[in-house]
Amino acid sequence: MSALPLRRSAPDLPASIAPDAALLEKLAQQFASTAEDFDRSGAYPHANFEVLQAHDLVALVAPREFGGGGASLEAARSVIAAVARGEPATALILTMTYLQHHALGRSDNRWPSALRERVARDAVAHGALINALRVEPLLGSPARGGLPATVARREGDGWRIDGHKLYTTGIEGLHWLAVWGRTDEPEPRVGTFLVPRDAPGVRIVASWDHLGLRASGSHEVIFEDVAIPLAHAVDLRAPAEWAPDAGSQTDIDAHATQQAWMVVLLGSLYDAVAHAARDWLVGFLNQRAPSGLGAPLASLPRVQEHVGEIDALLHVNHVLLDHATTAVDQGRTPSAVDSGLLKYTVTNNAIRAVELALQLSGNHGLTRHNPLERHLRDVLCGRIHTPQNDAVLVAAGKRALQKATA
Repeated sequence: MSALPLRRSAPDLPASIAPDAALLEKLAQQFASTAEDFDRSGAYPHANFEVLQAHDLVALVAPREFGGGGASLEAARSVIAAVARGEPATALILTMTYLQHHALGRSDNRWPSALRERVARDAVAHGALINALRVEPLLGSPARGGLPATVARREGDGWRIDGHKLYTTGIEGLHWLAVWGRTDEPEPRVGTFLVPRDAPGVRIVASWDHLGLRASGSHEVIFEDVAIPLAHAVDLRAPAEWAPDAGSQTDIDAHATQQAWMVVLLGSLYDAVAHAARDWLVGFLNQRAPSGLGAPLASLPRVQEHVGEIDALLHVNHVLLDHATTAVDQGRTPSAVDSGLLKYTVTNNAIRAVELALQLSGNHGLTRHNPLERHLRDVLCGRIHTPQNDAVLVAAGKRALQKATA
């Protein structure tokens, strides 16, 4: 594996990290100043991650025992929200690393301790990013069920991996790939194989040309006879053991906690995009004074009503995200169904808020040199993440109907 550039002089982060609000506001503004350039070019935001690493924010959630910040969900959420207000593709890549680092710090984590430490300390010292590679051309998302087509074969004292992954967010800047695959055993096991990004046989297909989050670099990845050590099969189980309601109560609780972290961080990301759209709109409405009106648009009651509606939607998001964050940090993890409803509500409120902003701004908001049309493209990506709307509503409806007949 190639050496990573050292970005820190200290071997460990402080025992506790509370991100400074003034710093986060400064980073939001700094990232916003170049967001349009990254959106137009689709280039990977390397400079943004250098800044994040310089402020010890990449390893914020990494386990404290390995030098990381061991941060709470509240702290992680504050960073993601600030970064997303500036440049949401950067926030999405960072979110994926935070989720992996949180899993490494859980007491139920099944990874070998040496690999957990290596991934965490790489993040502390070098800003090394990690993401899970799960989606495939035929399988789609594994959340819908089915065996992956990515196959690992035992060979000598290691594994050989072949496969094809889609939507590998941040692949150009990742150092570690947590690859979802199955073994070629007569009764295949399914799980995660830890692959270094620069391992021979890992090939990127630069296919990401998306409507929104264009700088996320979510390209395809091909694995062609990629060799990894035996210990890098970090968590293999029988397929049935991966069901959300399978295994011990500890396993079920761990799944619910991980999903709650994912939903809160992604919800905070898209809510932050909507806040950025709202802030642009408020500035526009106060400055725009048509000659026929003789006053700013902000003086019109109809405009004030719609801005109030936007604020009502975002207030609901704030209350829901605060409630879920506090519950998780206090050990009262929401159920998977409740997390799904949170994701559904926050995402749709964020989208509706940006749509209302466009309704008020008219053609001005759809002009490429104004950020509002970019915010719309970015916020629409919130619907894509697991769990999708149909799965959320079916699960919630099923629970309600079952309770009624109990």
